Amino acid sequence: MEINEKIQTEYNEELKRPFLYEVILLNDDYTTMDFVIDILMEVFQKSKEDASLIMLDVHLKGKGTVGVYTFDIASTKVIKVEELARKSGFPLKADLYRIE
Repeated sequence: MEINEKIQTEYNEELKRPFLYEVILLNDDYTTMDFVIDILMEVFQKSKEDASLIMLDVHLKGKGTVGVYTFDIASTKVIKVEELARKSGFPLKADLYRIE
């Protein structure tokens, strides 16, 4: 086998797109609306207006979609949300769901 054949074989492998995960925030009766907005702005880099709309979804519908990310990014953001909430004395929860 020549070197060119080996190189060609290595480049013929197909790359697969990573699965995507939807991050959602779950409503509770204790976390303040202002704290949810702050979390959305800090962790998810949402504007004040977008954060307010997502917070209203969480408050009125029981949950709100924050964004769609690869697994590593989504899981890191979920951990960060819950860590910041716990440090601030709130039970705010986030979750992620794989998008098919």
